[in-house]
Amino acid sequence: MAIFKRKKQQGHSATEGAETPPNRDSGSPAEPDEPVYSEKTNKVDNNEEGVFKRLRHGLTKTRSSFTGRIDNLFAGKKEITESLMDELEEILFTSDIGVATTQRLLDAARENVTRKALRDPQKLKAILRDHIFSLLNQDSVEHTPSNAEGPLVIMVAGVNGVGKTTSIGKIANRFRREGKTVMLVAADTFRAAAVEQLTIWGERVGATVVKQDTGADPSAVAFDAMTAAISRKIDVVLVDTAGRLHTQTNLMAELRKVNRVIGRKLPGAPHEVWLVLDATTGQNAISQAEAFQKALGLTGIILTKLDGTAKGGVVIGISSEFQIPIRFIGIGEQVDDLRPFDPGEFVRAIFDG
Repeated sequence: MAIFKRKKQQGHSATEGAETPPNRDSGSPAEPDEPVYSEKTNKVDNNEEGVFKRLRHGLTKTRSSFTGRIDNLFAGKKEITESLMDELEEILFTSDIGVATTQRLLDAARENVTRKALRDPQKLKAILRDHIFSLLNQDSVEHTPSNAEGPLVIMVAGVNGVGKTTSIGKIANRFRREGKTVMLVAADTFRAAAVEQLTIWGERVGATVVKQDTGADPSAVAFDAMTAAISRKIDVVLVDTAGRLHTQTNLMAELRKVNRVIGRKLPGAPHEVWLVLDATTGQNAISQAEAFQKALGLTGIILTKLDGTAKGGVVIGISSEFQIPIRFIGIGEQVDDLRPFDPGEFVRAIFDG
């Protein structure tokens, strides 16, 4: 697939040659040795060995606060007592997986105990492990353009500070490494730093950036971007959106308007609507998912900053309550530390000592 040659356009900008992408959403530069797309080699020099080890290391705090406490509870126990079940309930309730998900896991555990299908606490742990995997293993339907000539459009939402703009840059890098042309749309026009960060990421990974001045109408930016993407035959469009207006009502109304404008320009778009959540916020992330799901109808979740929190159980709660597939998880600062979510690897990483 031919790589689109970026040119400056009146009313937008597409720039080249930045030295470092931003670190999360703080605006500070990331390490300059991060692996990014190369137009010369069309690949990245990245050793994939030890990927699971990095995942497991990134989930250390979650493993300690969640499954580590379960291990300590079961250690040396020969049978399952009502007291043990009460303590298990407390662990689950305080592990940020949410009330509804906790109840589902307890129901599954108590059902097996009541039927006397198991008496060994270690077998109970295996039951919990398998049930958590089933909650995480959501069907991931790929939404593709109905018109083969149009780009794949992914609208990315999330409140300020969750790592939304940085996640978009890292995802753009993945698409570029697949040989796809990418356009980044700076529709978060209320925050100058977001536009600047997205521009740096575009320069870094070799993606076109469409933007306007701070305070411009986000829908107008999205419309211009779609017009340009269709005419230039761009493969993938990633739309960055605002994370904060004066009220949540205003924010959701603005996001719905951007969504409609994109759909009018390209029927069926946006094909994906992904929500970025900060795992360190715990159950507050579940509340955010509920609000954005009602407003936009989400097709995927991105959970960032799992490496810095003991609240990784929120992954289980979100997947269970909304049946929305987790697309990516962030387990570090490097470009490749935003990894496609694998439910089997996640469960193995938090359960296997």
